[in-house]
Amino acid sequence: MNRDSLNINALKETARRIRVQDLKTVFGAGAGHIGGEMSAIDILTTLYFHVLRVYPDAPDHPERDRFVLSKGHTACALYVTLAEKGFIDPAELETFLAPHSRLNGHPNCTKVPGVETNTGPLGHGLPVAVGMAKAAQLDGASWRTYVLTGDGELQEGSNWEAAMAAAQFGLDNLTVIVDHNRLQQGARLAETNNLAPLADKFEAFGWTVREVDGHDIAALADVLDSSGIESGKPSCVIAHTNKGQGISFMQDRVEWHHKVPSREQFEQALAELEGAA
Repeated sequence: MNRDSLNINALKETARRIRVQDLKTVFGAGAGHIGGEMSAIDILTTLYFHVLRVYPDAPDHPERDRFVLSKGHTACALYVTLAEKGFIDPAELETFLAPHSRLNGHPNCTKVPGVETNTGPLGHGLPVAVGMAKAAQLDGASWRTYVLTGDGELQEGSNWEAAMAAAQFGLDNLTVIVDHNRLQQGARLAETNNLAPLADKFEAFGWTVREVDGHDIAALADVLDSSGIESGKPSCVIAHTNKGQGISFMQDRVEWHHKVPSREQFEQALAELEGAA
């Protein structure tokens, strides 16, 4: 696959820029799911700037890899990543959530180049991704499908129906990444419907499972490399992350699932992100 050369420092700097822009975009719009966006940005950066075979000048290229953001409420992080990659004009980010903007609170594939499917209702992304991967398998195509889910989202039973189907079909062209930040809207995962042991569950459903620090870009790049794929099995990468990563007062705090910083908090967060090495 034609991928950018692996430069960990460059990827870290890209992730830092995306975090800064995400913060500015959410603050400017007065709404957003900033906590879960910060937990996912290192994953999105590694995918779009090292792993995915995508073509910003030809978003519908038939040989592109497919990426599905199943946790669609973190759309802002995806939009910022797409802008950084060149799919959309960075200036358009100022319209996030504005009336008539195509940058809605959940991604829309009919409006935004680089978005593969509409997501938002939790538990839909993985089933759609299974269909994409099955289509590629039937066509003998070389492109892969990647899907990013939240961990709380995996409480939806539709995911496990999809997981069974993926194993049954031997979809080794499918990778699911779980943003395992241990928090969901209003509570910790363990307090609602605990999924532990998550790795054992996916393995029992016939998947190859690997676990990784979801903020270690070098480790993410290694674990998401297709050379680690097991023939005949779909792959699950459990990325251990922190909600609000990079911003001290947001990190691992459940109230930052859907909340906008005050001006004082915005300035503190901006200083922390801009000063990050």
